[in-house]
Amino acid sequence: MTLKYRIEGHTAIWTLFNPPAHTFTQEILGAVPAFIEELNRNKDVYALVIHGDGEKFFSAGADLKLFQSGDKGVARDMATKFGQAFEALAKFRGVSIAAINGYAMGGGLECALACDLRIAEEQSVMALPEASVGLLPCAGGTQTLALLVGEAWAKRMILCGERVNAEKALAIGLVEEVCAKGESLAKALELARKVENQSPTSIRHCKELIQMTRSGPLAQALPTERDRFVALFDTADQREGVGAFLEKRKPAWKNA
Repeated sequence: MTLKYRIEGHTAIWTLFNPPAHTFTQEILGAVPAFIEELNRNKDVYALVIHGDGEKFFSAGADLKLFQSGDKGVARDMATKFGQAFEALAKFRGVSIAAINGYAMGGGLECALACDLRIAEEQSVMALPEASVGLLPCAGGTQTLALLVGEAWAKRMILCGERVNAEKALAIGLVEEVCAKGESLAKALELARKVENQSPTSIRHCKELIQMTRSGPLAQALPTERDRFVALFDTADQREGVGAFLEKRKPAWKNA
């Protein structure tokens, strides 16, 4: 089972495909860091869209059969691979968008949480149900969910096992948009096309600065923000962007 993706224009599209529930295997997870690194090296890729194949599942996360034996070695290996995969995804230099087209459970939701943006179809259901089987979210879920929805809702979903539908997910800030069934991929690609209007070098710096709020103090981030602003004057995109604006034309980004 290999990672399935294609590139359309400036957008990479990763289709989660491991029927019936698109669970993540060791092989798929192990391939993610190299996949993200490949995209990071490709200067023509500005955005990444992730969606599940079919109409029912985005992803159900890990296959619980892997943990039936109680082997701690297997548990450690899977936890490490999940962590490495989604930490790499969170560090993608462009804009990542999860097109949630059904159930996003456990590691499936954690995959979406590692993305920059989330669009959910109206029939989607999201949950981190690990505690109901004696486990816990190990791919960043306890941290990233709380960052998005706040501590109280993170506790409701993780400690109380609450599932949320698309409408509730929108209300609590878990997703940014809800669309009709079958439309999440098109909506995500539409958003990705908006990314093409932005300088990819600026996006990389802006994304890193925004994510600094997760681990560093404001007093550290503010001077870094100013330094990054000045550093952009060494880039071709800065010269192109300002020039295109003054010349009243569309910029031709170089991602350099």
